[in-house]
Amino acid sequence: MSILKELNLIADLCSIPVETGVFSGVPPDVYLVITPLVDLFEVHADNTPEYEVQEVRLSLFAKGSYTILKNLIVRTLLGADFTITDRRYIGHEDDTGYHHYAIDVAKTYEFQIEKEG
Repeated sequence: MSILKELNLIADLCSIPVETGVFSGVPPDVYLVITPLVDLFEVHADNTPEYEVQEVRLSLFAKGSYTILKNLIVRTLLGADFTITDRRYIGHEDDTGYHHYAIDVAKTYEFQIEKEG
């Protein structure tokens, strides 16, 4: 499983829609945007990576108070063994009315080399 699949499942559990791109209709009052940040291999002795760390930023956009949702997301992430590397309030977007809060998360996955068939 990849970090993007897991985070989409977590967003579903928290009943928060995940959005990408341009809205074709009216944007919801609350949504998440998932942005990949980095995929890296940890130090390995034999030059063959066994694990990779995937890190992404969750951008929570909410009209009105965001703190209950932020806490729900953080508790859910920690319960799913994610490492939270940063949390910060980005600001209020006066033109849209959304509060923007960012949560950076990382998780380690076993790396498997796919062989051509």
